[in-house]
Amino acid sequence: MLTLTDHWIDQARRVPSPNFNERPDPEDIALVVIHNISLPPERFGGPWIEAFFQNRLDSDADPYFQTLRDLKVSSHFLIRRDGELVQFVACHQRAWHAGVSRWRGRDNCNDFSLGIELEGADHIPYEEAQYHRLNGLLGTLIAHYPRLSRDTLTGHEHIAPGRKTDPGPAFDWTRLSPR
Repeated sequence: MLTLTDHWIDQARRVPSPNFNERPDPEDIALVVIHNISLPPERFGGPWIEAFFQNRLDSDADPYFQTLRDLKVSSHFLIRRDGELVQFVACHQRAWHAGVSRWRGRDNCNDFSLGIELEGADHIPYEEAQYHRLNGLLGTLIAHYPRLSRDTLTGHEHIAPGRKTDPGPAFDWTRLSPR
């Protein structure tokens, strides 16, 4: 099982992002939002996601990166294709992952959620190693934060319908079994 110390997962590689701020209520962690990301789209590996979350993305390295030039975003976690876990923001702080969003009558999901990015794309199947790591991470988070449960896991597509499509149809929700 993964362990959490001072709101950081001990087994995660830490890559601190400057893109966070304080939550209105640091005890109000009531939702986990699952996303996908690949930079450039549908290409995996490389330093681009980490550079993006650290505001170091070379916008000249790929034409697509021009569209991201002025964005400042982050997530709490990234799970790479091989299952590697990376953490960018401490869980008690507000990462900038959800944008304009609404869940169960509450707006601004960044205020009360944790964001988990899966290296992937909407229509490309996720790897076994990613589901394995995701379930372990979810189990640890649910054990540590009392407002989280199996019923508080959702996709970006569900909190920002019409604006976001991730984690997409390739994500198999039946594979979630936090442990």
